[in-house]
Amino acid sequence: MKSIVILISGRGSNMEAIVRACAAEGWPARIAAVISNRPGAAGLAFAAQHGIATAVVDHKAFANREVFDAELQKVIDGYAPDLLVLAGFMRILTPAFTAHYAERMLNIHPSLLPAFTGLHTHARALEMGCKFVGATVHFVTAELDHGAIVAQAVVPVQAGDDEDSLSARVLKLEHRMYPQAVRWFVQDQLQIENGVVCQTAGESQSFI
Repeated sequence: MKSIVILISGRGSNMEAIVRACAAEGWPARIAAVISNRPGAAGLAFAAQHGIATAVVDHKAFANREVFDAELQKVIDGYAPDLLVLAGFMRILTPAFTAHYAERMLNIHPSLLPAFTGLHTHARALEMGCKFVGATVHFVTAELDHGAIVAQAVVPVQAGDDEDSLSARVLKLEHRMYPQAVRWFVQDQLQIENGVVCQTAGESQSFI
């Protein structure tokens, strides 16, 4: 039985999808805790309602990222996670932190990486005239929005789309893809070779 800790900064809709899928599909795992860097994060209430431990490590209470990350790591490790999942966790993590959780920390980013790292991904894609957008689940490294790609979801851009409409359609696929990627991890079905992630049971790593 693997232990999962999820980090959020807000509503945590991907966290909700993972919690529900873990219960409904009977994963060999448990959500040990949901932790936020913001005391008012709405996702904390959802976690508590589902009997999941919650904690807050408020980044505003610390002098710098290094001190914050050290305290966050201490709290996370109190739950002895096999996997750390970032679900809308809006903090840039230090190299020491990412090294500590190397190959056992996942993130989801709303673009087809390596394109459009950082913020405002859908708006930037529209400005560039992209015909497809999407989202990527990847292992986290010290380099922002990089790391071995686990899965990608592809969404066609439609006439009249704006940032909000694209974001909503991509998010629906995120809610399918991210739980699948987490399930693969807890079932030991992900293998990294030369920086490329293989789903060892032969399931598709593409979502459309």
